[in-house]
Amino acid sequence: MKNKKLPLQERAWFKIDNAGKIFPGQNNSKWSNVFRISVSLKSDIDKSILENALKDMLPRFPCYDVRIRRGIFWYYFEKQQGVYPPISEDIGNPCHRVNFRENNRFLLRLYVYGNRLSAEFFHALTDAYGACVFLMTLAAQYLRLKGAEIPSEGMVLNLKQEASKEELEDSFIRFANSKAKVKRSSDFVYHAKGERIEKHRINVTTGYIDCDAFYKKAKEYNATITELASAILLDIHYRKQLRENRRQKIVSVQIPVNLRNHFPSKTLRNFSLCYNIKLDPKKGEYTFEEIVKHVALSLRLVNNAKELNAMMTKNLALEKNFFMRIMPLFIKKAGIYSSFALTGEKTVSALFSNVGRVSIPDRMKQYIESIMLMTGPGILNGARLGAITFENTLAISFANIYKDKEIEREFFTRIVKMGVHVKIESNREQEG
Repeated sequence: MKNKKLPLQERAWFKIDNAGKIFPGQNNSKWSNVFRISVSLKSDIDKSILENALKDMLPRFPCYDVRIRRGIFWYYFEKQQGVYPPISEDIGNPCHRVNFRENNRFLLRLYVYGNRLSAEFFHALTDAYGACVFLMTLAAQYLRLKGAEIPSEGMVLNLKQEASKEELEDSFIRFANSKAKVKRSSDFVYHAKGERIEKHRINVTTGYIDCDAFYKKAKEYNATITELASAILLDIHYRKQLRENRRQKIVSVQIPVNLRNHFPSKTLRNFSLCYNIKLDPKKGEYTFEEIVKHVALSLRLVNNAKELNAMMTKNLALEKNFFMRIMPLFIKKAGIYSSFALTGEKTVSALFSNVGRVSIPDRMKQYIESIMLMTGPGILNGARLGAITFENTLAISFANIYKDKEIEREFFTRIVKMGVHVKIESNREQEG
């Protein structure tokens, strides 16, 4: 039987999903699109037990048990046989670049430090939702081997069941069917730059926030948590540029959206799109209240199935284009790399990625101290934020490639001044 007629979990190789196709072409010696999810337990992790848990649960995720290969026309995934991702002691440079020949050739990396378990994913493999399901299922199996009774619910998958067709599908192909034409905007925007830290290093600052209190504050502005946090980020960049007394550029914040919230998909592969919310200082002065309203209205205008379907369809049309399909990979790669080098993050001032609330069994919650999401380092952006909620704690993490910490300090100070408690952790060296 031909490979493509087999269920995905039985195939020797399979295609990268629509959203993931661009990332291998962007990968270089300085930068990869990598993100991290971490869970801290209430006791130190036994590495040998964790390795056994990984062997138990990895077959449940056949779309992650892969390496990347170069084809004639596209990169593709090839199944790994008889090997597992190594579990290493955690490192000081999280989300560093991916070398396809390292790490037993896996596109996910696992790290342990004391009671903390971290998983880093190359974005071609999955998005933050899929990564979170993987990490929660791994943590649950580890706790089971330690003697805990953890049921399979929410983001903890049942290891006795095989992965379903829906979990392994490219949902972009299934749902993209819009006839509308969407125009892309590519305005070059403002960036808050500074003195860069060493290559392959990143400053990480996490604020653990009282979620209920922040939610109530957002409601005072008739906004959601994502809208208020994005507005704070946009306002900080807007006012920073004004103080620099320079030619005023558009300020923007990029907000990824989980398409599973709009379409009935169960996929564990990529299924997300990004909005770009822009503010043009040339239109006049803005109050913070106006910026919150602008962000909320802009998001609500596009955050619906019809608009998202049109965006999906446009992305898929490029992949289906006849000339794109027959173009050799080396030409595609050169085009993707050149386009990324010319534009890259030049159309985005900052990023705010919010996974939302982690859904795990109640019996598992007593063993968990905290969960955090970290985006990979930017190329130009010093403000790339990842957010995730566990119980009543909203963890927001900054990934910053610059020595200056003005933006993250201002961000969390604004939240504290709203009357919301914030606990800060950082890997920055203590200043004298």
